[in-house]
Amino acid sequence: MRTYQQTVDWLFSSLPMFQRIGAAAYEKDLKNSIELSTYLGHPENNYPTIHIAGTNGKGSTSHMLASILQEAGYKVGLVTSPHLKDFRERIRINGTMCSEDFVVDFVEQHEKRIIDQKASFFEITTAMSFAYFSQEKVDIAVIETGMGGRLDSTNIIQPVLSVITNIALDHTQFLGDTLALIAKEKAGIIKTNTVVVIGETTQETKPVFIEVAKLKNAPIVFSEEHHFQDSPSDLKGHYQIKNRRTVLTAVVELQKIGWIISSDAIANGLKKVIKNTHLRGRWDVLGHHPLVVADTAHNPHGLLEVSKQIKNQNYNQLHLVLGFVSDKDVKESLSFFPSEAIYYFCEPNVPRKYAIEDLKKIVPSTLLHTQFYPSVEKAFAAAKTEATKDDFIYIGGSTFVVAEVIEEE
Repeated sequence: MRTYQQTVDWLFSSLPMFQRIGAAAYEKDLKNSIELSTYLGHPENNYPTIHIAGTNGKGSTSHMLASILQEAGYKVGLVTSPHLKDFRERIRINGTMCSEDFVVDFVEQHEKRIIDQKASFFEITTAMSFAYFSQEKVDIAVIETGMGGRLDSTNIIQPVLSVITNIALDHTQFLGDTLALIAKEKAGIIKTNTVVVIGETTQETKPVFIEVAKLKNAPIVFSEEHHFQDSPSDLKGHYQIKNRRTVLTAVVELQKIGWIISSDAIANGLKKVIKNTHLRGRWDVLGHHPLVVADTAHNPHGLLEVSKQIKNQNYNQLHLVLGFVSDKDVKESLSFFPSEAIYYFCEPNVPRKYAIEDLKKIVPSTLLHTQFYPSVEKAFAAAKTEATKDDFIYIGGSTFVVAEVIEEE
């Protein structure tokens, strides 16, 4: 029998994984997911679910909803991706990661099926999470999509509520190169006669959501049309205000269909998201004097929100530790950061990394201070050495850069 680490290494090395290798891991239909579910006895049908999609904010929204439901006394499953430090972060119940033994046993028991079916890493992770929640008899599970919606491996569930946070240009090679096309893919999670909450809209996306909801006879609720007094939360990014509004709208819809969620549960759930769910990487303050913040924002929509947050900080000098994966428009990403900052470019330790030698060729000459390092660790160390107590170190550009910094803690 493999150890836990050997099992996880086998999953990473043997199965196509989009976060590491990109397009080769992308599945273009739900065939594998449906067949895996049938093989396992449709475990996802044994408990109610909430399905959450969106370009940005779906992770924060999922964690906030899970925290509130947990405070309301429910046993709550939570599926998110990617993980930062431990594979089991993807599968939690009331904030606790699934056991190492479960991962080992699941893979050992079903290894032949996994190999024969040529399933992807995400398909197996999704099937594993559904089976775990069924085994542990959760009261409800919050399921975050991996990418898109219509063809996402999670989209075999029949949720009690669907949530779409927002739409922006990301993964355009798979989801489409316009907001309307991406919205149509995300709207694929809308189910017949099931309420869908939409967090943010644009002129391009709102008609798409309305059209799909009408076809599915699904009541549609736009959180932008609802006004809530903003509640304190331990998720400090200013951009979380929009996510909290989406969450509060979703809670109202859950209450309407019979879920008992008190005002205290809502308030406490929002205040204790990190404590209850262990969410990391969202305006994650790693230190003070100098202020050190890591954030997983990695597309223009997310980086715009982060740039607003950076402008609101008081600091003497800004130090930016940045690395990217190869399918990102680096020049566009850099346009959201000030040219007078000190830049520490690095390579995340994944096959999809944007190599330093390639970065050197495209970094704009308008950036006044640029340094290049072969690893995230060395770039971060250099920033810490050069920064004074009144400076600000920001770490980002890619989820994998943030993951490596957090792993050092």
